[in-house]
Amino acid sequence: MKPAEFEIFSTCVPGLERELLAEIKKFGFKKAKLKVGGISFFGDWHDVWRANFYLRGATKVLVRFASFRITHLAQLDKLSHKLNWENLLQYEKSFRVETVCRKSKIYHSGAASQRISKAISDQINAKEDPNSDIIIKTRISSDICTISLDSSGEGLHKRGYKIATGKAPIRETLAALFLQKMKFDGSQVVYDPMCGSGTIVIEAAEIALGLPAGRKRSFAFMELPSFKKSEYQELTKVNQKRTKLKFYGSDRDKGAIQNSIKNSKKANVETICQFETSSISGAVPPTQEPGIVLVNPPYGKRVGNRKNLFALYRSLGQTLSEKFIGWQVGIITSDPGLAKATELKFLDISSAVDNGGIKVKLYETKINHPQI
Repeated sequence: MKPAEFEIFSTCVPGLERELLAEIKKFGFKKAKLKVGGISFFGDWHDVWRANFYLRGATKVLVRFASFRITHLAQLDKLSHKLNWENLLQYEKSFRVETVCRKSKIYHSGAASQRISKAISDQINAKEDPNSDIIIKTRISSDICTISLDSSGEGLHKRGYKIATGKAPIRETLAALFLQKMKFDGSQVVYDPMCGSGTIVIEAAEIALGLPAGRKRSFAFMELPSFKKSEYQELTKVNQKRTKLKFYGSDRDKGAIQNSIKNSKKANVETICQFETSSISGAVPPTQEPGIVLVNPPYGKRVGNRKNLFALYRSLGQTLSEKFIGWQVGIITSDPGLAKATELKFLDISSAVDNGGIKVKLYETKINHPQI
């Protein structure tokens, strides 16, 4: 008997939906459609497991459980009690409900959460716990109530390998989507001259080796009645690829380089990652064959004084234009003035996307000789 299919919604950083859509299509998920803030597709529980395990650009994987029109709390109470929570959640296992209300007659999110929480408790004899990893996400928008189960638990940017971080690291999911935006497919060298804790370099190495993003972590769906450990293990066998390439990072901070090395070892990619201490002005191409430079410099928001960063960006632009002929370059920053200070002619500038509460853009170019 064929398993029942349902809607699955994979969220991502708004502004990078097209990159996630391309990744979702690559893995063969069905009926994928681009939405604001993510991608909707259809599948069964195996597809939920696969999406969490493989997708590098997704921040969460939500199971769309129900959708109906409501205009008052009594309706929500009645319809919530009709849903088959026993089929979805573990009996006597704690949970929590998170509700967002927008442009609806029901505007009190706390009251809406209470109605859904009671409906669940009545069926599975469980108490709501604000610290539970099992999250029911409810969105009431224009009087349409959509109820989803968060199958991921912790955000999917938490790969399970990062044991050491710097002051303002880029999220792994964002690094992966920006690499994809730069057309990285595992066959090009990647170099980050301000590598921090090594996120961009390690993501590139994992992609080149075909290592799934979620192979070193657990997920909320493992606590659901639908989870079958043997089927999951069969579905997520890792077939590691081989690569002759190495991926490179440098940073002037010795502590950052030590962190990068530790993280690459934890991710089991240390044999194809090379990190060294270097200033921006001292950076040189790690290979004769041009590749991709992707860098996330300080923006002067959380790290560094903005006034002092103009010299750093000028040095970055000068080093790239003089030494990295033929390389594709991507610079991630929140500040157009700082990007301009590089004096590089950018061929493409992405729309603004969120990086830990700061709106950033990817500034892309190719270094030609000379840059005029």
